[in-house]
Amino acid sequence: MTGSLKPYPTYKDSGVPWLGKIPEHWAEKRAKHFFREVDERSMTGEEELLSVSHLTGVTPRSQKNVTMFQAESTVGHKLCQPGDVVVNTMWAWMAALGVAKQAGLVSPSYGVYRPRRPAAFLPELVDELLRTPAYVSEYTCRSTGITTSRLRLYPEQFLRIPLLGPPLQEQRLIMRFVAAMNRRIRRYIRAKQTLIELLEEQKQAIIHRAVTRGLDRGVRLKPSGVEWIGDVPEHWEVMPLRRVTASRCDGPFGSGLKSSHYTDQGIRVVRLQNIGHAAFKDSAAAFISPLYYATLGDHTVEPGDLLIAGLGDERHPAGRACVAPSFIGPAMVKADCFRFRLFRQRLDPEFAAQHLTATAVNASSLLSTGATRQRTNLQSTASRSIAVPPPKEQLAIVQYIKRETSSLRLAVASADREIALVREYRIRLIADVVTGKLDVREAAARLPDEPEEPEELGVTADEVMEESDIADEAEESMTADVGD
Repeated sequence: MTGSLKPYPTYKDSGVPWLGKIPEHWAEKRAKHFFREVDERSMTGEEELLSVSHLTGVTPRSQKNVTMFQAESTVGHKLCQPGDVVVNTMWAWMAALGVAKQAGLVSPSYGVYRPRRPAAFLPELVDELLRTPAYVSEYTCRSTGITTSRLRLYPEQFLRIPLLGPPLQEQRLIMRFVAAMNRRIRRYIRAKQTLIELLEEQKQAIIHRAVTRGLDRGVRLKPSGVEWIGDVPEHWEVMPLRRVTASRCDGPFGSGLKSSHYTDQGIRVVRLQNIGHAAFKDSAAAFISPLYYATLGDHTVEPGDLLIAGLGDERHPAGRACVAPSFIGPAMVKADCFRFRLFRQRLDPEFAAQHLTATAVNASSLLSTGATRQRTNLQSTASRSIAVPPPKEQLAIVQYIKRETSSLRLAVASADREIALVREYRIRLIADVVTGKLDVREAAARLPDEPEEPEELGVTADEVMEESDIADEAEESMTADVGD
């Protein structure tokens, strides 16, 4: 369907360099002609609390599988109505904005903009248009601040941004096409994610047996005395993690480290989204200055340290672990991340990471607290039992796991890449459609009617963790700004 799409017959210069040429019959006016800022406040704080993020736009927090920072009281938070544009002022440069689909509450520091003439724009078109790469770049240019983490897109700047306005009937055709593309992409992503889940289940089954039973299927077993470990080989020891730990620490407490402290380089900050399932996720890199780090105390991370997540949910459980990679450089852990420096002659970090991750789901359900997100502290993590084979056997188990799961890991990586590529394709295609680079009127008119489907575009576990982390930091920082 997309291969036959062509540009519009005639174009005109928009007069805006970053928009370039637009279809001749489209309008282009500043956002203030279509929207006005509103500042209505809740008197009770009882309305639905909404989240505004770069991944999912404006959505009810109750529908998320994460627990984010929430102020003690939401009295005085801003009210928004269906069709309002809500901008996360601090994270607009990441496209943390969107159109509300329901009434609710948002942070008092967010921008809420209401249509002057509801019939001028379809809300769903505005939502797609404002999240295109060209617009996101413009938010960065118009934001005020010294560093990226402190940028703010204030109302007077947002309302000066030009919006493209196709005729209303054409908007309907455009969104009919976009909805059809989104449905196809969702189905593709769901199929790939189902494949990944099956592959991960196979991988975890191999790992779990190896790290709790060993490689000798004829070995005699004994009760470990630990519910989430079960029987273990007779010659293995079962002990709390602290007995094989030289030193341990967690991240700075409370507001000691926030996104406002981040810099472009310096001391690497290990965050929850970096701690994968026995694998370090080298994404969403954050840094702080050496000078500020010197004020925080000892939270250091060195290559080969064991990193354990103290916060999680059903998709990435608390207690999962990985090993700090050789390239980590000067680094530290953030809150809810624990660093254990092991006696390596007793416990190999790679084996420990595999063992802790394989047993994390069952262990966290018994050791942690929390409803939607499990949480453990440094002390309970240090007391967590681990089955310890002899050193040579640990290394043999680690090598066995790498060998036996190699093909599964490659298949998962391939599926992940395919999902990433189709998402990139979607971003480019939708941007071209809603900015008038491609004419979809005829293609949309030929589309069959299809039932509506859930709108989420298969957000991954890593992205959910990243969204939670960003939302927490933004909300904390903005609440502090309001207090100041």
